[in-house]
Amino acid sequence: MDEAVGLLEGELEAERRALADIDTEDAWLAYLRFGRQLFDVPDTPDADGLLFQYGSYSFDGPPTFTLDLTRQFEIVDSHGEHDHYVQVHCELRYGLAPALQALGSFDSWFFHDAGADLDEWAQGLSERAVWTTIRALKPAQIRVYKERV
Repeated sequence: MDEAVGLLEGELEAERRALADIDTEDAWLAYLRFGRQLFDVPDTPDADGLLFQYGSYSFDGPPTFTLDLTRQFEIVDSHGEHDHYVQVHCELRYGLAPALQALGSFDSWFFHDAGADLDEWAQGLSERAVWTTIRALKPAQIRVYKERV
């Protein structure tokens, strides 16, 4: 899990373009490749999850429409009890056009141990109306980072 940020960055670089030149579709495909990689996680429910979420937010400046592609790992203590989560984010920020604001907000989780199929989850998300609006957009900013939650 310590290498997760580097692995996600590697998937983004596999598009053979500078991070600033990657569009939404490229980032989504890189995120799915990253999501298929298996990690050594605790044997607990929901220890390895993927989160697709978007909305209009102003975290550290003016409001922007943000698509956040996140992978969450559970971290346990020496007794196997939950300690915290680590989230690896691929955050795509866009301007705040009316069409983006009109999308509202949304989130969807996928957990590797839940018996669901990753490709089916991804297909369902790519059929949402949001893709008509953002699929070919180029984000104004892409941030890849890790945080403890």
